[in-house]
Amino acid sequence: MNGEQSRAGADRSFPGRLRDDVRRRWHWFESTWRRSMQLRVVVSTLALSSAVVFVLGMVLQTQITNRLLQNKEDAAVRQVEQNLPILEYQLTAVDPNSGDVAERLEAALNQLTTSTADKTETDSLAGNYVPALVDGQAITENGEQPSAGPVDSVPQSLRKLVKEDNLASKIETVRRDGETVTMLIIGSPAGTATRPLQAYFLFPLESERKTLGLVQSTLLVGGLALLVLLGAITNLVTRQVVRPVRQAAHTAERLAAGNLDERMRVIGEDDMARLADSFNEMADSLKQQIQQLEEFGQLQRRFTSDVSHELRTPLTTVRMAADVLHASRDDLPDGLERSAELLVDELDRFESLLGDLLEISRLDAGVADLSTESLDAPDLVRRVMDSLLPIARTGGVELRGDLPTEGVHILADARRVERIVRNLVANAIDHAEGRPVDINFAADDRSVAVTVRDYGVGLRPGEAELVFTRFWRADPSRDRQTGGTGLGLSIAAEDARLHGGWLDAWGESGKGSCFRLTLPRDSGDRVDTSPLSLPSTRSIAAPEALLAVPGDATDNGSTPPDEGSDQSDQGPARSPGPGEQEKR
Repeated sequence: MNGEQSRAGADRSFPGRLRDDVRRRWHWFESTWRRSMQLRVVVSTLALSSAVVFVLGMVLQTQITNRLLQNKEDAAVRQVEQNLPILEYQLTAVDPNSGDVAERLEAALNQLTTSTADKTETDSLAGNYVPALVDGQAITENGEQPSAGPVDSVPQSLRKLVKEDNLASKIETVRRDGETVTMLIIGSPAGTATRPLQAYFLFPLESERKTLGLVQSTLLVGGLALLVLLGAITNLVTRQVVRPVRQAAHTAERLAAGNLDERMRVIGEDDMARLADSFNEMADSLKQQIQQLEEFGQLQRRFTSDVSHELRTPLTTVRMAADVLHASRDDLPDGLERSAELLVDELDRFESLLGDLLEISRLDAGVADLSTESLDAPDLVRRVMDSLLPIARTGGVELRGDLPTEGVHILADARRVERIVRNLVANAIDHAEGRPVDINFAADDRSVAVTVRDYGVGLRPGEAELVFTRFWRADPSRDRQTGGTGLGLSIAAEDARLHGGWLDAWGESGKGSCFRLTLPRDSGDRVDTSPLSLPSTRSIAAPEALLAVPGDATDNGSTPPDEGSDQSDQGPARSPGPGEQEKR
C-alpha cells in the first residue's frame, strides 16, 4: 500500500518536476542570451537566413514546377496535334447509323495506341498517354453517349469546353486501378465527315511528380546545409570579433582586481590590434598614475604619522608646564589666570587632534584591527547618554532615548562602537539649538541600528554628502559644547566600515538632521538592510514625535544607498563604503 502511494505521489509530482526543469532551462537560456553577444549574432543570422532560404526555396520550387508543367503541356499538345489526324482517319470508316458505334470507337483507339511506327522526339517528351473518345450526337439504350476509353476520368468542365469546339487542357487527380493518379488531360474536337466527336488524351504526371519530389528534397537538403554553413561561418566570424572583446573584458576585470601588470595580446595590425594597443597604453597610464597616487598617499600617511609622533614629545613638555601654571593659577594675576585656563583647554584639543590623526593614519595604512567581544548594545548606548548628560544640561538639551529594556548582544569592538555613538550624540547636542535629541535603537536577526536625531539647524542642500569628509564643518564659526577636531565623523565612518556596517546621514535646513549607525550582529558580516529608517521630507514630524520607528525598512534609507549617487539634503548620504578612500 505504501509503495502504491509512493508511486502515485511520484506520478503526481512529475508535471511539477517537468515545469521546474523547463523553467530552469529557460532561465539558463535567457541568462546565456543576455551575456553572449556571439550567441545573439549567430541566432539572429540563422533566423534571417532561414527566412531568406525559405522564400528562395519556395520561389525556385514554384518556377521549376511551372516550367515542368508548361513543358509537359506543350509537348502533349504537339503530340495531340500529330496524332489527331491519325485518329480522324481511323474514324472515317465509322458508320453513324450502325449499332456498334462504341465498338468501332474502341477499335479506333486500339489502332491509335498500337501504332508505333512513327514515334517522334515529341512523343518521348510528352510520355505515354491514354486516349478516350466520345460521340457527340448518338445516344445509347442506357441514355448515354457512345464512348471509348476512360471517359469517366474526364471532368465535365473540360468536356463542356471541348463540345464547344475548343482545344482545352486540365490537370486532374483521378482514381485508376485503385490508385490516385494526377493526369494532364487534353481534349480536342475530332470532327469527321459524318458526325462530330471529342477526343481526350490523358497524360500521367508521375514522372513530373517524382522530379518535383527530387527537387523538393534537394532544395530542403541544400537549404539545411546552407543554414549549417551560414551558422558555422557566422560563429567563426563573430568569434574573431568577440574574442578580443572578451579578452579586453577579462583584462579589465584583472586590472580592476589589482593586477596592474595585465595586458592584452596584440596580433596583427587590424582594428582589434589597434584596440589592444590603445587598451595597453591606457593600462600603462593608469598603472603609472595609481603608483603615483599610492606613493603620494604613503608619503602623506607617513608624514601625518611622523608629525603626530614627533609632536607628542614637545606636547608632553608643554602639557607639564601648562599643568604647573594651571595648578598655581590662583597666585597669578587675573589676565594670566585666564590665559592658563585657555592654554589647558587648547592643549586638550591638541591632544585630541593628535590622537585622531594617529587613528586616521592607522586606518589609512590598513593596520587598524578589531578587538571584538560580546557586548550589550543598548546598555552601551545608555552609558554614552549618561556620560554626555551634563553637557546636554549645560546646553539646555533634553536627551530622549527609545532603548529596549532587554539586552541585545552583538560581537564588536566596544571601544570603537562607543566612540561612534559618543561622537554622534555629542554632535547632535552641539547642533540641537536647545531642542531635544532622540536616540533610537532597533535590531533584527542579522543587524542592529542606532539613530541620533536632532531638531536644530540641520544641513543645507549638498552638505549631507560632506559630513563624513575630514576637517569639514557646516559652520566653523558657531559655538560648540564639546570642541571637535573635524575628524570625528570620518573616524566613525571608518570604524563602522571595519565592522562590516555603514554610517549614513539625512538633514534638511531648519528641520534638523539624523545620523544612522547600522552594524552586523557578528562583526565582519555583510548586511544590506537596516532595522531603522531615516526620515524623509514627506515624514517630517514635530520634535515631540520619534521619527525613527523600529522595524520599519522603507526606501527612506532602510538600505544602504549606492556609492557615488547624487544626493541632496532631502535624501540620506552614506559614509564611504568598503574599499573606498577619501582623497583631499
